[in-house]
This record gives sequence, structure tokens and C-alpha cells, in this order.
Amino acid sequence: MIQNLNKHLLALLKEKTSFSEATIQNILKLLEEGCTIPFIARYRKDLTSNATDEQLREFEDIYNYSLKLLKRKEEIISILEERNFLDDKIKTHINSAKTLQILEDIYAPFKDKKSSRTSNAIKNGLEPFANIIQSMRYTTQEINQKAKSFLNKEIKTIEDAISGASDIIAQRYADDFRTKEIIRNLIFNHGVLETKASKTFDKNGLYRNFEKVSEKVKYIKSYRVLAILRAVNEKQLTVKIELDENHILENIKKYKIPANANSSKELVFLSYKDGLKRLLLPSLKREVLANLKEKAANEAITLFGKNLKELLLTPPLINQVILGMDPGYVSGCKLAVIDENGDYLDSKVIYPTKPKEDFVNSAKTILELIKKYKINSIAIGNGTASQETASFISKLIKENDLDIKYAIVSEIGASVYSASKIAIQEYPNLDVTIRGAISIAQRLRDPMAALVKIEPKSLGIGQYQHDVNQKDLNLKLENVTVDLVNKVGVDINSASYKLLSFISGISETMSKNIVSHKNKIKKFTSKEELLKVKGIGDKAYEQAVGFLRIKDGKSILDNTAIHPQNYDVAKILQEKYKIEDLKEIQIEAISKELNCPPLLLKDIINELLKPGYDVRAEFDEVEFSKDINTIEDLKEGFIISGVVRNITDFGAFVDIGLKNDALLHISEISEKRVSHPSEILSINQQLKKIKISSIDLEKQRVGLSLKF
Repeated sequence: MIQNLNKHLLALLKEKTSFSEATIQNILKLLEEGCTIPFIARYRKDLTSNATDEQLREFEDIYNYSLKLLKRKEEIISILEERNFLDDKIKTHINSAKTLQILEDIYAPFKDKKSSRTSNAIKNGLEPFANIIQSMRYTTQEINQKAKSFLNKEIKTIEDAISGASDIIAQRYADDFRTKEIIRNLIFNHGVLETKASKTFDKNGLYRNFEKVSEKVKYIKSYRVLAILRAVNEKQLTVKIELDENHILENIKKYKIPANANSSKELVFLSYKDGLKRLLLPSLKREVLANLKEKAANEAITLFGKNLKELLLTPPLINQVILGMDPGYVSGCKLAVIDENGDYLDSKVIYPTKPKEDFVNSAKTILELIKKYKINSIAIGNGTASQETASFISKLIKENDLDIKYAIVSEIGASVYSASKIAIQEYPNLDVTIRGAISIAQRLRDPMAALVKIEPKSLGIGQYQHDVNQKDLNLKLENVTVDLVNKVGVDINSASYKLLSFISGISETMSKNIVSHKNKIKKFTSKEELLKVKGIGDKAYEQAVGFLRIKDGKSILDNTAIHPQNYDVAKILQEKYKIEDLKEIQIEAISKELNCPPLLLKDIINELLKPGYDVRAEFDEVEFSKDINTIEDLKEGFIISGVVRNITDFGAFVDIGLKNDALLHISEISEKRVSHPSEILSINQQLKKIKISSIDLEKQRVGLSLKF
């Protein structure tokens, strides 16, 4: 951060954000002081116009881009000054540039063009001759005459001189930043993206529907762009952008060539045409393809972040002893029991499916575990042998009249967690398969706490995640996770170090120290004890403490999001007022009395009304399964239920109890036009009534519809 916000940066930030100058200054000052986005969003609302964490993240991106833009402007101005190319007109153009792309367009004519036809022509002294031709004041005969004075050792003929000068004029046309912007917009608005099968194209392969694509650049869907570019990388397709070049050439004649029959206008036109076809269009077409990919990647990253947010907001199943089941055939079904706090209790392996189908001993083992640990719920992974395992459990519950429910849980990423360093650290003496069963149980108990241990890219909630910029993707997912973990809050006495590491101001080293300290003292009883943890200084404490929770601690305030800085205000409120009866007009008066900003005061009151409140409780609870079908049992037109597991640009994948999720295509979501599936659907949404629209037994695919 910079200490003194210069006027150019301030102007950019005011233009590109909706914040006032005072708010911009406040946000930058807070960031400069080392405050995190979650802390600012939660505890400094009065200074930020009540900006959300999403708005603050966007502001931070704009700020960083604006800094980069201004820095590049300074660099270019310095270079041009040093080379005596800078004049007031160029400087005005540079200072007016709103994007890095336009800025680089302005700078392009001044860059060294190494080993090119243009640089050779300039080196051979033909620039003045190019000026003569481009002035269009001379006839062809006069041009030929003037060419003689530019002949030398390298330029031996009149034709050589005219050719070299034409190369310079072509480059000038291609380098003109206003021309670039016009052609760039033409390609975007009127260009057509076309694909063609390569010699190695597989007509029955993954990209069979992209063999002959012809779509306007402006309207092509992002997911199709990523699919096409992946096919290009795999040598399945070639891609190009087509544009009506004749239209551009007519405009060149109309607007750039004066109507002077006796001048060298035809020579200039041919140079401009060469500059367009040989230099400008190829580079701009490559640029537009790159921009299409970047736009598509950004949309994919945004969608991934939205899906992750919804997944992490899945409500927890509190106060339950849970049996996690990781189904399998030959290797059996792995069982793991966790208690109400998520601590591991026991594990077994049973064989209720083919080839053994040992129903008797499998039932006996589960009944013993239920009795011994007073199990309330069962979580079944939705992978291999899931449907057979669920049928077995359903029958077991009915035959024994058990007061137990079971749910099918997505097990995507469970195997990744099982073999991860954190899993080995948490359960060093357990087999990798048992760790998988624990993960499945933990996902039902507290999805956020379980899922933050798994790399988001392994959660199956995105599209083309391996085709996008990995650094950008990781940053987005990190920010989404950080913001949500802090919004929900974390129980310091039961959280893993991984979950704690997402808390505002807490590094991974600090989080490990917190867990280590907790193990020594058995339990934190007050938030103040956090200051005794190695590495936790005043700043880290300030940023983190509000997002931590202590259940059954010394103070009820420690089980709220009220910051210790505001405990005095909270205690006065508790002592002097009946909090549930406070009216808006009273809050304004109390705010002045206690010198506490109104927004902060309202947050304190809400926390006092609902200590220990979990924001995830606002969302639909997990629905426990009743029965399950095989794909062979399904018929088109059947009405079933399901759970949305993943949302893409082209539709949603719904868990209907089969090994593979079924596709609900965007065209089948609603009778009305839907721009994106996320307008109607969300991750883990329970769909009570879905129609089976198609069944492909060979490929084990099911199509769904919400149209009835």
C-alpha cells in the first residue's frame, strides 16, 4: 500500500468502484495497517459504507490493477522521455488510457522491432521516403524519381526502396492504437470462430460435437470456448477467427485515403492492406482468442467459487454420533464411527455386497456398533457399490425398527484426503481406507470443517478447472474459503489446524501452535488465553479473535462474533436494556451514548440475541434418503428426487442415487429462458420432483428435466 494516495490513483478508484473518496481512503488505510478483508467487513462497517467481503475483494483487485496501470504509465513515459519520443499529445494519450491493453497499444509504435522488414527498412534510411509516399502529395512518376535519392548499398533499385518504405507504412497502420481498437471491436462484434477437424480427429471421441463449429465470437459460450481450446491442445481440432476483411478495406479507402487522383494513394492503400492482413489481423485474432480464453477462464473460476461457497455452507448435523460408510465390492465396505465432536471412535470392515454378500455378519457388526456408541445417523459415500449398500442399510433399519436415518454423501475427494499429509497427521495409525470412511462421516457432521482439508479442485464442483490459470483459481478458492470460514466462525476447541488456518490473521504455523497449546491445556475457556499461544501477537489476536468461538466457556460472549474490543459495550447493553425489545430509534440514541457506530451496535445486539448462532442454519438441512434405484429400474417419465452436486454453465449434475450423477441440462431447467443454471439451482439443493427424460444404458447416463 502507498502512504499518500496520488490523485491519478484516486480518480481511477472513484471511477471503477462505487465508493466515495473518504471510504476509499479508509479501506486503504485499514489494509495498510494489516487488517484482513474478513475483519474489515465484519468490524469496520462504519468506515467502509457497510461493504461486504465480496465488494472489498473486488475493490482490492481494482486497486492492484490500477496500481499496475499507473506504474506502467510511468515506465513508458520515462522510456519515451529518455529516447526523446515524448510530446504533449502522446503524454495525453498515455495518461488517458484506462486499460493496460490500450496503454500497450499506444506504446507499440515506439518498441524496437528486431529483425523485421520494418526495422531493416528504417535501418536502411527509408523512413523519410515512407513519409513522402504517405503524404500522398506526389504522383507515381514523382515517387519513382524521389526513390533514387534513397538508393544505397542495401537498397539497390527503385522497387527495393518503394517496397521498404511500404513496409514502414504497413507497420504504422498496424501500430496505430485507434485503428487497433476499431479492428479489435469489429472482430469481437462481427468475427466468427470456426473449428476444423485435424488429421487425428476422433469422430466418436469427446469432441465430436465440435467438429464444425461456426459461432459469432460475441455469443459463443465460455464452456464451449474452453472445450474447443482443450481440443486444439490435444491436436483434435484447429481453430481460426474469420472476419469480413473487404468491409475494413472499403472503410480504409473511404476514411484514410483522400480523393486525389494524382497522388500515391494506391501505393498507400496497398501498404495499409498489407499492414491489415499481414500484421494487424493475425495479431488481433490471436489476442481475441486469448481474451476469449481469459474471459471463459474467469467465468469458470467465478462459477467454481460460487459452487464452493454453496458447498461449504451446507448445514452441519449437530449433536449426532455418525457412522460413515465407504462402500466397496471386493475390498468390502469400510466403517468409521465419530462422536458428536467429530472425534474418531471405532472402525470395521463388512461385506454386504457382491461377491461375498455376507448380510448376516454385516448386519451383526453394524447393530453392535449402533448399540455400543448410540449411533444416530449414517453417512454413505455415493461411489462404487453405494446403491447396494444403501439398500442393505434401508432394509436393516426397517427389519430392526431402528430410529436411525441415513444420507447419501458425495465422496468426491475423500480418497485425496485419505492419502494427504493432514490425514496422516490426524490419524497416523489408521489405514487409508478407514480415513476415507471418517471423511464421509465428517462431511455429514460438519461439511465445512471436513471439506477445507481437501484441495477444492478435487471436490468435483467446477468445469475445466485444469484449463484455467491455476494461480488465479487457487487465489479465488482461497479467498472464498477464508471469507466463509470467518463468516461462520470456528470452535477453537474442536477445529483442526487446517480449519483454523483460514481464520483471519492466523497462519498455518500459528494454527498448529493453537492446536498444540489446546492439547496441553485440554481446553480453552476464554478467548484471552489465545494470547498465550506461541506466535500470536496483538495484531494476530485482534484480527482472529472475533471469528473464534468457545462453547461453555467462562463468558457467553466468547461464543459469539462480538469482538473483545466491544465486550464493555455488550455488558452495558446486557445490564441496562432488555435487548429483545430494543427499537430502531433507541439504537440510534444508544449508539451516541456508548460512542459505538450504529452498524456495529446492531451486530452486537444480534449476537447477544443468538449466541452460538451458525449462519449455515439458514440453509436447507440435508435430506435423508428413503430408497434408491438402479439405472435398469428407471424408465423415461419416472418422477424421482435428487441432490444437486455440481453446477456448470450448461447444466447441473444431480445425485439420484446412482454411481454416476445425472445431467439436468440448462434447456430442461425451466419453461422460461434461463441464462445460467445458478439462477435457479444451487449446490446441495434438494430437488423433490425431477423427471427422467432420457436413459442411456450403454454409457450409464441419465438425463433429467424439471419441465412437467
